[in-house]
Amino acid sequence: MSAPVSETATQALQENAPIEKPPRGTPWWANQRIGLLLLVVLLGVLFGILRPAFFNQQLVIFPLLRDIAMFTVVGLAQLCVLSIGHMNLAVGRMAAFSMMLTGISYDLFHLTLYSGLLVGLVAGTAIGALAGWVIARTGVNSFVVTLALDFLLLGMIPLVYTSLTDNAAFVTKPPGMRELRNYSLADVCVGNVCGSPAVPQLAIFAIVAMVVVGWIYSRTRLGRELLMTGSSVKAAELSGIPTARRVITAHAMSGCLAALAGFMLAVSTGSIKATIGEEFMLPSFLGPILGGTLLAGGFVSIWGTLIGTALTSVIRKGLDLLGVGLESLNIYLGLILLLALSTDRVRTVLSERQEVRRQ
Repeated sequence: MSAPVSETATQALQENAPIEKPPRGTPWWANQRIGLLLLVVLLGVLFGILRPAFFNQQLVIFPLLRDIAMFTVVGLAQLCVLSIGHMNLAVGRMAAFSMMLTGISYDLFHLTLYSGLLVGLVAGTAIGALAGWVIARTGVNSFVVTLALDFLLLGMIPLVYTSLTDNAAFVTKPPGMRELRNYSLADVCVGNVCGSPAVPQLAIFAIVAMVVVGWIYSRTRLGRELLMTGSSVKAAELSGIPTARRVITAHAMSGCLAALAGFMLAVSTGSIKATIGEEFMLPSFLGPILGGTLLAGGFVSIWGTLIGTALTSVIRKGLDLLGVGLESLNIYLGLILLLALSTDRVRTVLSERQEVRRQ
C-alpha cells in the first residue's frame, strides 16, 4: 500500500474520486520495496547460515515477528506525521503516557484487557491531538513542539508512577494478557485449519493497523487531504483544505498508533512501566523512510514501512546472535538511518526533476 500525491490531486479532491497513480518510470525489478524485501530474505539466509539458531521457531522467529509487528505500528505512528511533512519526536513518550493511563485503569479500576487498551488509545489520540493543535495554532515547527512535549512527559510520567506504585510499575495483569503474549496463530483455528505457530497473535494488531492506515491514505478524502498538505501547504489551502485541522488529525493518528505500539510492548514484556517506549524513536523513522515514505511529506508507503521495519529487526536480531555489542549495534542502526535519509533526499531531488521534465 502506498499513497502518492499526483498532479490530479486537486481535481480528485473536487470530484471526490480516487487519485490516479502516476506513471511508473522504473521496471518492477528496480522497485525500492522489492529490493528491500530481497535484502531481508538474503540477510535472513545469511544469518541462518552463520548461526543456525536464527531459524529456531520458538526462541528466535516468534519473538522476531512480534518485534516486527510492534515496530511496524511504531513506524506507522511516525508515517502519519511524515505524510504532512512533520515529525513526532515524542512518539515513545506518548506510548508511555498512554500505557500509564492503561495501567491505572487496570490497577485502580480493574478494567478488562481491551477496555484498558481503549483507554490508552483515547489517551494517545488526545495527547497527539494536543501536539497538533499547538503546532497549528502557534506555527512552531513540529520538531520543537514534540521535543518539548517529550521532555514534559519525561518528567511527569515517573512522578505519577512514584506516587501510585511501589516498584515504578503497575503490577495488575488483566485476564488474557499472558495468553496474548505467548499464544500464536496456531491457537486460532477456523474449523480444522489453524495458523502458523511461528506467528504471534500480536501480529494481528499490526495487520489491522496497516489495513486501516492504508485504507485512509489510499481510499478516503481525509488521506488525500493529508498528502496534499504534506506536498504543498499553500496549494492545499488554495484547494480549500483545512490544513490546520489536518495537522491536528495527523498528530492525533500518530498518538493513537503510538499508544497501540505501547500496548503491544507492555504485553510482550508482561509489565507496564515508566520506561515503555524509550526505544521507539529510531525505529519509528527507520521503518517508513527505508520503505519509501518521503521525509518532506506527500508520499507514504504502508507496505514499505513493514519491509523497512523487518529489515532493521532482522539486522538487529542477527547481529545480536553473532555477539555484536549494544554500542556497535546502535552504530550500525545509526548508519542505516543516515543512509535512509540520504536516499530520501536523492529520491526527492529525482522526483522534483521529473516534475520539471513533465512541465
